[in-house]
Amino acid sequence: MNTGPRTGRIRIAATLLAAIVVSTAALSMPAAAAGTHAPLGYQLMCLKSPQECQGGGKAKVNLTSDVMTTLKRVNSHVNRTIQPRYDAAGADVWNANATSGDCEDYVLAKRKALIKAGIPASSLRIAYVKTRRGEGHAILVVKTNGKDLVLDNLSASIKPLSQTGYRIISISGANPRSWS
Repeated sequence: MNTGPRTGRIRIAATLLAAIVVSTAALSMPAAAAGTHAPLGYQLMCLKSPQECQGGGKAKVNLTSDVMTTLKRVNSHVNRTIQPRYDAAGADVWNANATSGDCEDYVLAKRKALIKAGIPASSLRIAYVKTRRGEGHAILVVKTNGKDLVLDNLSASIKPLSQTGYRIISISGANPRSWS
């Protein structure tokens, strides 16, 4: 595998081209349809791996004991198996198959595992929040027929969104490419 300077320049050029395509597409959307855009790192991931950005199924899941068991199992498993690692300065890389990563990588891994376990994709929302200390953070919100529940790499427990102390800045909709 060639990892020399030319390969590096090609990767940088491809990333810049993808960013231009995403930006151009966003600018060409009517203002009413545009709303809040997903984070650029998420948009780039969707271009590379569109299967990770699909919705489908019910917008809310019935919170049964089996569903709660699945949520706890996935939250615990992903929190244990992904090693914490920040993106390089200036980068915002989103990866649903990460073995190490930051908060959005945990979110994507949990979303993917929950969909595989039968939880409807449209009930899973990715949220960009501010913590009580004002830090940016990503969480997975599960819309239920009761309270909205949060799966978070900073906590082993699953809590209702209203009990996290987080302030939502933007959140994906039932269609994960549509954010508000």
